[in-house]
Amino acid sequence: MTPRRSIALLVNPHAAGGRALRLLGGVEARLRTLGLPFRTERTDSLLHACELAREAAAQGEVPVTLSGDGLIGAVAGALCDVPGAVLGVLPGGRGNDFVRMAGIPLDAEAAVDVLAHGIPRPIDLGAAGGRTFIGVASVGFDSEANRIANEAPAALGRLVYVYGALRALAAWEGARFAVEVDGERVEFEGWSVTAANSGFYGGGMRLAPHARLDDGALDVVTLAECSRLGLLRLLAKVFRGTHVHEPAVSVRRGAEVRVSADRPFTVYADGDPIGSLPITLRAVPAALHVLLPAA
Repeated sequence: MTPRRSIALLVNPHAAGGRALRLLGGVEARLRTLGLPFRTERTDSLLHACELAREAAAQGEVPVTLSGDGLIGAVAGALCDVPGAVLGVLPGGRGNDFVRMAGIPLDAEAAVDVLAHGIPRPIDLGAAGGRTFIGVASVGFDSEANRIANEAPAALGRLVYVYGALRALAAWEGARFAVEVDGERVEFEGWSVTAANSGFYGGGMRLAPHARLDDGALDVVTLAECSRLGLLRLLAKVFRGTHVHEPAVSVRRGAEVRVSADRPFTVYADGDPIGSLPITLRAVPAALHVLLPAA
């Protein structure tokens, strides 16, 4: 019999322009229907959410995020050293790429059933210094597109990622990257470097189609020099994951990735800035248990 879990529901009221807050009533109603005891906390920052999550886990509750991927990654990192901690995740952001990867329903109320009947399974995290991420870390064209998307009007919804990519494309200046994966170094002129713990980013783009949440490694996807038209054609293939067959794209896998470039870049992960170049990214195997669908 599935244990009756006590839920600490952590809601980011600003996620996706208030989407999480709009979903809250339906989520709470579904929790009541399923007979799951819960309390709701509204977060006012990543740090606040992490503190709430650690307190809840220490009390034997399951911290559950109703938010975007950035909050999920931060809370996941905060729970890594809490004995017996289990994280629950509900889709409340614009992209919801982690729930997509994990097989959790994209409908928030349907996803509540995973809190009642799901199974705690270990997943990996990515780490960069003191920051953790649950999805994809990117630098170059991808991180510039992420920055622009974060500043775009919330009314664009998932189209914000397309908007960010097109704006970044118009302003892009080439760069030379150096990437070292488990000690093997390559240098190239090109567009971007991404290190993927999860396969999806940008609201459903299948960036790393062979990535797994439990393989103890990061899939490193690099995009070498090509024309702007070539990049647009390639972007159209990312949603299917077929871009990895293009000559400009390279995929490697490793536990540690070092990235530098010939000009400054901010590194983004799970939609938020996490550092600047040069940077070292690491896979953290089986870092945390997350409630995932039983099937």
